[in-house]
Amino acid sequence: MKIYVIGIGLIGGSMALELKELFRDCYVVGVDQSETHLEEALALGIIDEKGSLETLGEADRVILSIPVKESLRLLPTLLDQLNDEALLWDVGSTKEQLCKGVENHSKRDQYLAAHPIAGTEFSGPKAAHLGLFKGKPQILCEAKKTRADLLIWSKTTFRQMGMYLRFMEPKEHDRHMACVSHLSHVSSFMLGKTVLEQEADEQNIFDLAGSGFESTVRLAKSSPDMWAPIFEQNKENVLEILSAYIKNLEDFKNKLAADAIDDLHQQMKHTNQLKTILNGIKHNN
Repeated sequence: MKIYVIGIGLIGGSMALELKELFRDCYVVGVDQSETHLEEALALGIIDEKGSLETLGEADRVILSIPVKESLRLLPTLLDQLNDEALLWDVGSTKEQLCKGVENHSKRDQYLAAHPIAGTEFSGPKAAHLGLFKGKPQILCEAKKTRADLLIWSKTTFRQMGMYLRFMEPKEHDRHMACVSHLSHVSSFMLGKTVLEQEADEQNIFDLAGSGFESTVRLAKSSPDMWAPIFEQNKENVLEILSAYIKNLEDFKNKLAADAIDDLHQQMKHTNQLKTILNGIKHNN
């Protein structure tokens, strides 16, 4: 089985490693704008050779793992090049525009809109590793539009990688991602920006930052090349959830200024229920 991975980073590289573990006849061809990434992926055994999009017709499976704006531009052309038995799936963080862009494509049934919730703040081939997807959700959007045999293969393979499946419509997916994921990244980036602006002495940041700051600002180390296009593609949902977040920040500021500490205490106590939610949710495979 010949697999083309377009974009050899954390997700694409980790998926390549998982597929090589699952399928002993798996041969991975890497396509990336960065020659450094390709050389690293070769040295790490993530890919077996460097390739190009011109030979995409040879692929049995294609993983599209590039910034969402580029995926939106490239996806129709990639589908044009697929042979009749091939499957292409993407791993992007937004789905509505991508699905709309190929809804009338003649090979729409050879595409699966997927999103593994398994990212970290690290990027590039060196960040890729086996086990990244174990116990993580794989969201599938408009799954019924993917050809039945290809969908069955996908569901089986993703589960073998250790993922459990969630099914959503693209619009629903993007709204939920704005709330649970994209807002977290905005908040982390802006927290980091605020600290850099207010604390001029870098040594103070290093010496005084505790584990709380480090964990909260962790996402600010994420790739701007990946996240700026995500915010752009999901602009309406991000703006909506940002307005709600800013309203809560203003409310906190006003209550603190008014010494309404009991109110703040009750708000924080209510928010503590996240511990139960994050520790107790169960899923069905």
